[in-house]
Amino acid sequence: MSEIGSQSAEPWDLVTVPVRQGLEAVDILRRGGGPTVGPVVHDGTCDTLGFLVPPGTAAAWDVPGSACTRTSGRGLRLPELPELPEPTGDTPRPAGWLLPPGESEPVTDPAVLRQALGEAARLIEAADGCH
Repeated sequence: MSEIGSQSAEPWDLVTVPVRQGLEAVDILRRGGGPTVGPVVHDGTCDTLGFLVPPGTAAAWDVPGSACTRTSGRGLRLPELPELPEPTGDTPRPAGWLLPPGESEPVTDPAVLRQALGEAARLIEAADGCH
């Protein structure tokens, strides 16, 4: 088992968004020329993505369609992905890393994430409107 909080030098908060918007935001952040995206975790059902952001972000987070949870430095426990068996039948896949710590920035800048989530929402709305 690994603890997300123990893999960064400081505590962090967690911004969760629907998976489609989150994946668009990851793409936007990774192709931008500025600061990159920090670690991103997915839930077991792949309904949401969680972005690690600096502590204190939850106090002022107001992006519609998302939530920001204060972790108070406790971190979040997740099994390490290589040791996980493949789920069988209707068993949900365990939560895991989309972008693990050490392969990305320590956390995502909340202002940059806010912009990326807004752009992602606009792209999704435009794509869904073109039927």
